[in-house]
Amino acid sequence: MLVALLAIAALSNVAVALAPSFAVLLVGRLLLGVALAGYWSFAFGAGTHAVPGKDRLVSSALAFGTSIATVVGIPLASVVGDAVGWRATFGGTAVLTAVAAVAVAMALPSVPPHPGAGLRMLRAALRNGRLMAGIACVVLVALGNFAAYPYIRIAIEDVDPAATTWLLLTWGIGGLVGTLLAGFLARWLRPLAAVAPVALSASLVLAAFATSVPVLAVAMVLWGLSISMMPVITQLWVTRVEPERAESAMSLQVTAFQVAITVGAALGGALLDGHGVQSLLLVGAGAAVAAGIGWAVLRVPRT
Repeated sequence: MLVALLAIAALSNVAVALAPSFAVLLVGRLLLGVALAGYWSFAFGAGTHAVPGKDRLVSSALAFGTSIATVVGIPLASVVGDAVGWRATFGGTAVLTAVAAVAVAMALPSVPPHPGAGLRMLRAALRNGRLMAGIACVVLVALGNFAAYPYIRIAIEDVDPAATTWLLLTWGIGGLVGTLLAGFLARWLRPLAAVAPVALSASLVLAAFATSVPVLAVAMVLWGLSISMMPVITQLWVTRVEPERAESAMSLQVTAFQVAITVGAALGGALLDGHGVQSLLLVGAGAAVAAGIGWAVLRVPRT
């Protein structure tokens, strides 16, 4: 599945690179969404099978890879796109994805399927009330972030347009630190799950009222640090609460993120058009703190 999903991702980038129309480009991006969401759903289980008993290491490694890709990939793609054009950039990305598929096929041991995997397992997971309450918190914290994140550049430019590049870099550095910190602190999962969304809320409030670059820089570091902790926290949380149906729990976690990204970005855009960037930052902060309160109330089994 992982190799097939990477192959789909490579195909999606080829489709975009060669797209003769906007409709074909959208189909390519849709394929990429399927591949990414599917990969996230399966990668944690495959990783814990490859290195049993190292769930914190696996989750941190996955999140760290994503953080590196975000910090390096986006600026690199921008530079390459300016130099050779966006079509060539997508073509190059397709080649890199194909290389990743080969690497996974060669390096990852065979992972047997769960004997009860499928819709029956998913239905059983959906009946776990504590899991679903945690999934609701995932939606809240992801919605809080993605109501604001697509418009981060606007928030920065309202304070100082000249500082945009390096403030985005500070956000990325905060993200790298947060990923490593989450793995280190994951043994205290319940308090960490409560504190990280509150820290995200504080960063959004600080960004909403920042009037100087130093204050906004603090907000960016805290924002990147706190949101980068959430994939690690939520992966460990759902698999701790539903260990017998980890694959289904992970698919629900990924689905929650995807729904929240879509709804959050649309909500943020509507708030931006109607009330300005400060409003979306504050709404995002409210959703994040609600998630923190939810996780503070929910109990999680010890390992």
